[in-house]
Amino acid sequence: MAGAIASRMSFSSLKRKQPKTFTVRIVTMDAEMEFNCEVLDHDVSKEEPVTFHFLAKFYPENAEEELVQEITQHLFFLQVKKQILDEKIYCPPEASVLLASYAVQAKYGDYDPSVHKRGFLAQEELLPKRVINLYQMTPEMWEERITAWYAEHRGRARDEAEMEYLKIAQDLEMYGVNYFAIRNKKGTELLLGVDALGLHIYDPENRLTPKISFPWNEIRNISYSDKEFTIKPLDKKIDVFKFNSSKLRVNKLILQLCIGNHDLFMRRRKADSLEVQQMKAQAREEKARKQMERQRLAREKQMREEAERTRDELERRLLQMKEEATMANEALMRSEETADLLAEKAQITEEEAKLLAQKAAEAEQEMQRIKATAIRTEEEKRLMEQKVLEAEVLALKMAEESERRAKEADQLKQDLQEAREAERRAKQKLLEIATKPTYPPMNPIPAPLSPDIPSFNLIGDSLSFDFKDTDMKRLSMEIEKEKVEYMEKSKHLQEQLNELKTEIEALKLKERETALDILHNENSDRGGSSKHNTIKKLTLQSAKSRVAFFEEL
Repeated sequence: MAGAIASRMSFSSLKRKQPKTFTVRIVTMDAEMEFNCEVLDHDVSKEEPVTFHFLAKFYPENAEEELVQEITQHLFFLQVKKQILDEKIYCPPEASVLLASYAVQAKYGDYDPSVHKRGFLAQEELLPKRVINLYQMTPEMWEERITAWYAEHRGRARDEAEMEYLKIAQDLEMYGVNYFAIRNKKGTELLLGVDALGLHIYDPENRLTPKISFPWNEIRNISYSDKEFTIKPLDKKIDVFKFNSSKLRVNKLILQLCIGNHDLFMRRRKADSLEVQQMKAQAREEKARKQMERQRLAREKQMREEAERTRDELERRLLQMKEEATMANEALMRSEETADLLAEKAQITEEEAKLLAQKAAEAEQEMQRIKATAIRTEEEKRLMEQKVLEAEVLALKMAEESERRAKEADQLKQDLQEAREAERRAKQKLLEIATKPTYPPMNPIPAPLSPDIPSFNLIGDSLSFDFKDTDMKRLSMEIEKEKVEYMEKSKHLQEQLNELKTEIEALKLKERETALDILHNENSDRGGSSKHNTIKKLTLQSAKSRVAFFEEL
């Protein structure tokens, strides 16, 4: 990818030192540099400090194939993301939500409901302001829809999420296109678009769909004289293609972009140089190493989660056993207390029964003594008979009470026997709980790794990585499998986008639609295809007819 310096710089701030002389401080991913330089032939802002943004000048056709180094991919992702948020690249609302979910995955990693709670995206800039203003939706509603897709990206690393973002963004109509105001021979105002695929002519009111396209492989020569720009087609029978720009400086910039994009276009269609092949091989090996490292970490995470689940289960069962033991102890104590109370009550009842029996015997003796006593007078006899009757009644009552007390004593003895039996059962249950078999250890021993998996040997501060033949074969099979899965996911993705579009359509404020929104909707209603397919259809016409059409605009 062109612009290697751009791929290593995040931003630079500079401070005016002398006229046209600046001290530049460049902050990179792993270093910080400061040096003096002169800025020539540039309109530099007089405000201090002045900020420069180092950006990629030429855009890749296929980000996945051309962005070899991870740092280049990351910085290019940040550039494209900023252009979409700043609305320099038009993105439809439903695709904006999907891109936002990949950006969140790249920043926060896997979705965790316990960590990523409601409102965690409140301070993030994820959607273009145009999209936010177009719908009657609160920030919470947007966050809910972004989070729903974010949760589906589980397992993707940062570089994978960023690449998915770029693969969607590179099919947007305005991706990588530099627009310039031009005029044809008739003086009609048009827009010239220069990108990685070729030159495109646009209506000034429609930057999404070009009217004419000229791929780089049809162009033989590009030049300019003053404000007139000349393009010579590969077919010498076709007239040259001319247009006028507003400034000479614009022609210089157009020529630079044309030369660079044409060179990259032709280079992509040739065999890679040895250096590029080595870089791609290293990138593939690094990707394979990271993939296997992620698999190893995933296995360790799974084993850790299983160990934690086992530990939680053991703790739960231990707590349950403690509760059972506590309940058994309480039941035992209640049984012992009940037995003591019943024994005490039985003893009291026995003593009462003995006392009643003694009183009954004394009453019987008294009755015998009264009968034996000679009663001399009738009155004494009547009184004696009455006393005898009372004594008999009292003796009968005493006997009944004694019998009742005896029965009560028997019942208490039976209750005491049952209480002791309950105490024996409680002790037996407590003994069973105490003698239950132990459970397996909470931290299971990790299973040995398969011999097919490459080994990592860490010696001191160095890491050696050994590949086997089976690794590359398995990696090739995985790549083929990923291609099939990608086709299925693309269909599923389109269905999801259509579903989201239908869902939020009712909340759209039609009066806030921009011209690009209206054009995009019209293209969609006409069954508009992707950017590459649109350009391919335009190039099916002959180059001669396209040049003639441009002249007639």
